[in-house]
Amino acid sequence: MRAAGKYKVLLIIWLLQFVNYLDRINLSIAAPTMMRGLKLNPNVFGFILAAFTFGYAIAQIPGGYLADRFGARCMLIASPILWSVFTGMTGFASTLIALVAVRVLFGASEGLSNGASFKLIGDNFASHERSAANAAYLSALALGPAFIAPVAVWFLTHTGWQGMFRWLSLPGLVMALLIRWVIPKQSPTAPAYRTSLSADGPRKGLREIVRQPTSWLIFVAYLAFNVAFWAYLGWMPSYLSIARHIDLKALGVAASIPYLFGAAGMIAFGWIGSRSLYRYRCLLIAVIYICTAVSLYVTYNLASSAQSIAGLSVSAFFLYGGFGPVWSVVLDLTPENLRGAFSGFVNLGGQVGGFFAPIVVGYAVSATGSFTGGFLFMIVALFISALCFTILHTVRKGHHHKHISRELA
Repeated sequence: MRAAGKYKVLLIIWLLQFVNYLDRINLSIAAPTMMRGLKLNPNVFGFILAAFTFGYAIAQIPGGYLADRFGARCMLIASPILWSVFTGMTGFASTLIALVAVRVLFGASEGLSNGASFKLIGDNFASHERSAANAAYLSALALGPAFIAPVAVWFLTHTGWQGMFRWLSLPGLVMALLIRWVIPKQSPTAPAYRTSLSADGPRKGLREIVRQPTSWLIFVAYLAFNVAFWAYLGWMPSYLSIARHIDLKALGVAASIPYLFGAAGMIAFGWIGSRSLYRYRCLLIAVIYICTAVSLYVTYNLASSAQSIAGLSVSAFFLYGGFGPVWSVVLDLTPENLRGAFSGFVNLGGQVGGFFAPIVVGYAVSATGSFTGGFLFMIVALFISALCFTILHTVRKGHHHKHISRELA
């Protein structure tokens, strides 16, 4: 019964994340049309893209804390109701200030659910299951954009960008009702699902946890990764349209292909992180990010549009592939009573990187008329993240040996 219950929870939060990304990625799809219609250049539009991550970032720790305090279910109902409201309001915004304001509020609304979802993973899955469980849950990050690309283009061509946002405000409201009916009021946390790395000793508060070097190491690692991730997510459709001259009708299909590869990479590396390389997840993540950087470099130097889509697809396979192992490591570093709050702390770092990434890329494109600077920015960030995870592996390995030595003594 417990196995059936935890997979039901996994399915529901997968659906929530899927709908979450339906509402999140539509701005990237609409970007070329909105920039023409509102007479905005890329560096200004970068601030609109970044407005979401600003709101998303500031809600991470409060959302996680509230999930720990009042339960994940409460936050998972409130969040989609709020983000649906602000998705619809985006369709009524007609000035730069209004768009920035509504996207900040939209981001904050979505950010309230993130820690709650990871808390449910930690509460319902054992340590060795979490890489695969997180990969299954987070595959919605790739499948959502893959699905929304052609759907958003359809709405874009038939209702305009304003109508697209208004219609896509409805699925989140449906999810709020579904969560209320399906998710139990309290998610049981059995002793078998305690973290294997930080359960020793007395229960600690968030302040004590974030003072540990490993907490800041993974904070910086996830920040650097999200520089690449959000630059890719925010500017990839525009890159295909502006630099590779793919027209709007073809853009919906072209922009969806890399995300399908991203979902495949997420499932593949999530499974590996829960099986053969469970004890080497940090090194696995480092190798994945190095492969992503190399793929992006090769992609930018390819000649044709078809080759570029193929290169972006390979890049997405690795870019998304690290999500499952990364969040299983985060949950292993987290005490049971702080799963929501500490997940929010790590994701705060990610969103700091995500906030600056589209702004920097937008300025680089406007200043140079080329995406070269944007690609180099992503590549450097990925190497920094890979280095952090390599160091984290060494630190954790040293702590493990010290723990064994104390037991033998």
